[in-house]
Amino acid sequence: MTPRTEHRPQMSVEEFEEFERHAPESVWLEFIHGKVVVKPMADGNHREMIAWLQRVCMQHRPDLWLHSESGLQTEKYRKGRARADGVLVSVGGLKGQGEWSEADVALMAVEVTSYDSDTNQRDRVEKPDGYAAAGIPVYLLIDRDDCSVVVFNQPEDGHYRHAEKLPFGATVTLPSPVDITLDTEPLKELAD
Repeated sequence: MTPRTEHRPQMSVEEFEEFERHAPESVWLEFIHGKVVVKPMADGNHREMIAWLQRVCMQHRPDLWLHSESGLQTEKYRKGRARADGVLVSVGGLKGQGEWSEADVALMAVEVTSYDSDTNQRDRVEKPDGYAAAGIPVYLLIDRDDCSVVVFNQPEDGHYRHAEKLPFGATVTLPSPVDITLDTEPLKELAD
Protein backbone atom coordinates (compact mmCIF):
# COMPACT_ATOMS: atom_id res chain seq x y z
CA MET A 1 0.00 0.00 0.00
CA THR A 2 1.23 3.47 -0.86
CA PRO A 3 1.01 5.95 2.03
CA ARG A 4 -1.31 8.88 1.40
CA THR A 5 0.23 12.29 1.70
CA GLU A 6 -2.07 14.90 3.08
CA HIS A 7 -1.73 18.54 2.11
CA ARG A 8 -1.45 20.65 5.24
CA PRO A 9 -1.41 24.43 5.02
CA GLN A 10 1.34 26.39 6.73
CA MET A 11 -1.33 28.40 8.54
CA SER A 12 -5.02 29.24 8.36
CA VAL A 13 -6.38 31.86 5.98
CA GLU A 14 -7.13 34.09 8.96
CA GLU A 15 -3.54 33.76 10.25
CA PHE A 16 -2.23 34.59 6.77
CA GLU A 17 -4.39 37.73 6.51
CA GLU A 18 -3.08 38.94 9.88
CA PHE A 19 0.50 38.13 8.85
CA GLU A 20 0.05 39.94 5.50
CA ARG A 21 -1.29 43.08 7.18
CA HIS A 22 2.05 43.46 9.01
CA ALA A 23 4.34 42.67 6.07
CA PRO A 24 6.67 45.43 4.85
CA GLU A 25 5.42 47.48 1.90
CA SER A 26 8.37 46.28 -0.19
CA VAL A 27 6.83 42.81 -0.69
CA TRP A 28 3.49 41.32 -1.71
CA LEU A 29 2.40 38.18 0.03
CA GLU A 30 -0.01 35.60 -1.36
CA PHE A 31 -1.43 32.40 0.12
CA ILE A 32 -1.49 29.75 -2.61
CA HIS A 33 -2.22 26.07 -1.95
CA GLY A 34 -1.73 26.62 1.77
CA LYS A 35 1.71 28.20 1.40
CA VAL A 36 2.85 31.77 1.89
CA VAL A 37 4.38 33.02 -1.36
CA VAL A 38 6.40 36.22 -1.76
CA LYS A 39 5.55 37.97 -5.03
CA PRO A 40 8.19 40.37 -6.34
CA MET A 41 7.36 44.01 -6.86
CA ALA A 42 6.61 44.93 -10.47
CA ASP A 43 9.26 46.54 -12.65
CA GLY A 44 8.56 49.41 -15.08
CA ASN A 45 7.78 47.25 -18.13
CA HIS A 46 5.50 45.07 -16.03
CA ARG A 47 3.54 48.15 -14.89
CA GLU A 48 3.44 49.51 -18.45
CA MET A 49 1.87 46.26 -19.68
CA ILE A 50 -0.88 46.56 -17.10
CA ALA A 51 -1.38 50.25 -17.97
CA TRP A 52 -1.63 49.30 -21.68
CA LEU A 53 -4.27 46.69 -20.87
CA GLN A 54 -6.21 49.15 -18.68
CA ARG A 55 -6.29 51.62 -21.57
CA VAL A 56 -7.46 48.98 -24.08
CA CYS A 57 -10.18 47.71 -21.74
CA MET A 58 -11.42 51.24 -21.07
CA GLN A 59 -11.59 52.00 -24.81
CA HIS A 60 -13.47 48.81 -25.72
CA ARG A 61 -15.58 48.27 -22.59
CA PRO A 62 -16.16 51.49 -20.63
CA ASP A 63 -18.61 49.52 -18.46
CA LEU A 64 -15.66 47.54 -17.04
CA TRP A 65 -12.55 48.52 -15.09
CA LEU A 66 -9.22 46.73 -14.77
CA HIS A 67 -7.97 47.23 -11.22
CA SER A 68 -4.24 46.66 -10.73
CA GLU A 69 -2.68 44.81 -7.81
CA SER A 70 -5.99 43.57 -6.48
CA GLY A 71 -6.42 40.90 -3.80
CA LEU A 72 -8.73 37.96 -4.59
CA GLN A 73 -10.09 35.04 -2.62
CA THR A 74 -9.15 32.06 -4.76
CA GLU A 75 -8.96 28.29 -4.85
CA LYS A 76 -11.62 25.86 -3.69
CA TYR A 77 -13.79 27.27 -0.91
CA ARG A 78 -11.88 30.60 -1.12
CA LYS A 79 -8.97 29.24 0.95
CA GLY A 80 -6.35 31.00 -1.18
CA ARG A 81 -5.34 34.63 -1.39
CA ALA A 82 -3.84 35.87 -4.66
CA ARG A 83 -2.79 39.41 -5.46
CA ALA A 84 -3.54 39.59 -9.18
CA ASP A 85 -1.66 42.03 -11.38
CA GLY A 86 -5.07 42.96 -12.78
CA VAL A 87 -8.71 42.13 -12.06
CA LEU A 88 -11.41 43.09 -14.55
CA VAL A 89 -14.79 43.86 -12.95
CA SER A 90 -17.90 45.83 -13.75
CA VAL A 91 -17.52 49.51 -12.85
CA GLY A 92 -18.24 49.69 -9.11
CA GLY A 93 -17.76 45.93 -8.76
CA LEU A 94 -15.32 46.23 -5.88
CA LYS A 95 -17.53 48.57 -3.85
CA GLY A 96 -17.93 47.15 -0.35
CA GLN A 97 -15.27 44.49 -0.93
CA GLY A 98 -12.41 44.22 1.53
CA GLU A 99 -8.69 43.74 0.90
CA TRP A 100 -9.39 40.24 -0.46
CA SER A 101 -12.38 40.52 -2.81
CA GLU A 102 -14.77 37.69 -3.52
CA ALA A 103 -13.73 36.09 -6.83
CA ASP A 104 -17.28 36.09 -8.20
CA VAL A 105 -16.97 39.82 -8.99
CA ALA A 106 -14.04 39.12 -11.34
CA LEU A 107 -14.67 38.65 -15.05
CA MET A 108 -10.95 38.22 -15.71
CA ALA A 109 -7.73 37.88 -13.72
CA VAL A 110 -4.47 39.05 -15.29
CA GLU A 111 -0.88 38.13 -14.50
CA VAL A 112 2.32 39.40 -16.11
CA THR A 113 5.28 37.11 -15.51
CA SER A 114 8.14 38.41 -13.40
CA TYR A 115 11.78 37.52 -13.81
CA ASP A 116 12.12 35.39 -10.69
CA SER A 117 12.56 31.69 -9.98
CA ASP A 118 8.95 31.16 -8.83
CA THR A 119 7.14 32.62 -11.85
CA ASN A 120 6.73 29.25 -13.60
CA GLN A 121 5.05 27.53 -10.66
CA ARG A 122 3.10 30.61 -9.52
CA ASP A 123 1.83 32.15 -12.78
CA ARG A 124 1.67 29.12 -15.11
CA VAL A 125 0.55 26.35 -12.71
CA GLU A 126 -0.87 27.50 -9.37
CA LYS A 127 -2.66 30.69 -10.41
CA PRO A 128 -4.59 29.15 -13.33
CA ASP A 129 -5.81 26.37 -11.05
CA GLY A 130 -6.67 28.77 -8.21
CA TYR A 131 -8.51 31.19 -10.51
CA ALA A 132 -10.37 28.33 -12.22
CA ALA A 133 -11.37 26.81 -8.85
CA ALA A 134 -12.72 30.23 -7.82
CA GLY A 135 -14.82 30.34 -11.02
CA ILE A 136 -13.12 33.33 -12.67
CA PRO A 137 -14.28 33.07 -16.31
CA VAL A 138 -11.06 34.27 -18.00
CA TYR A 139 -7.40 34.25 -16.96
CA LEU A 140 -5.00 36.26 -19.13
CA LEU A 141 -1.31 35.47 -18.75
CA ILE A 142 1.13 37.89 -20.37
CA ASP A 143 4.29 35.80 -20.49
CA ARG A 144 7.42 37.90 -20.92
CA ASP A 145 9.73 34.87 -20.92
CA ASP A 146 8.57 33.63 -24.32
CA CYS A 147 6.80 36.80 -25.54
CA SER A 148 3.35 35.23 -25.60
CA VAL A 149 -0.16 35.79 -24.38
CA VAL A 150 -2.15 32.85 -23.00
CA VAL A 151 -5.93 33.09 -22.66
CA PHE A 152 -7.47 30.53 -20.29
CA ASN A 153 -11.25 30.13 -20.12
CA GLN A 154 -14.08 27.67 -19.40
CA PRO A 155 -13.31 26.94 -15.74
CA GLU A 156 -14.50 23.52 -14.61
CA ASP A 157 -13.55 21.33 -11.64
CA GLY A 158 -10.63 23.55 -10.64
CA HIS A 159 -9.05 23.79 -14.09
CA TYR A 160 -9.55 25.76 -17.27
CA ARG A 161 -10.80 23.48 -20.07
CA HIS A 162 -9.45 25.76 -22.79
CA ALA A 163 -6.19 27.67 -23.23
CA GLU A 164 -4.90 29.48 -26.30
CA LYS A 165 -1.30 30.70 -26.58
CA LEU A 166 -0.38 33.37 -29.12
CA PRO A 167 2.85 35.35 -29.71
CA PHE A 168 3.20 39.06 -28.95
CA GLY A 169 1.95 40.89 -32.05
CA ALA A 170 -1.00 38.56 -32.65
CA THR A 171 -4.64 39.56 -32.42
CA VAL A 172 -6.04 38.00 -29.25
CA THR A 173 -9.74 37.54 -28.56
CA LEU A 174 -10.77 37.59 -24.91
CA PRO A 175 -13.93 35.46 -24.73
CA SER A 176 -17.23 36.17 -23.00
CA PRO A 177 -17.93 37.75 -20.57
CA VAL A 178 -14.95 39.99 -21.44
CA ASP A 179 -15.54 40.25 -25.21
CA ILE A 180 -12.50 42.36 -26.09
CA THR A 181 -10.07 41.91 -28.97
CA LEU A 182 -6.46 42.87 -28.25
CA ASP A 183 -3.84 43.93 -30.76
CA THR A 184 -0.78 42.78 -28.80
CA GLU A 185 1.79 44.49 -31.07
CA PRO A 186 2.63 47.10 -28.33
CA LEU A 187 3.75 44.29 -26.00
CA LYS A 188 6.78 43.63 -28.23
CA GLU A 189 8.34 46.95 -27.13
CA LEU A 190 7.79 46.09 -23.45
CA ALA A 191 9.14 42.53 -23.54
CA ASP A 192 12.60 43.42 -22.18
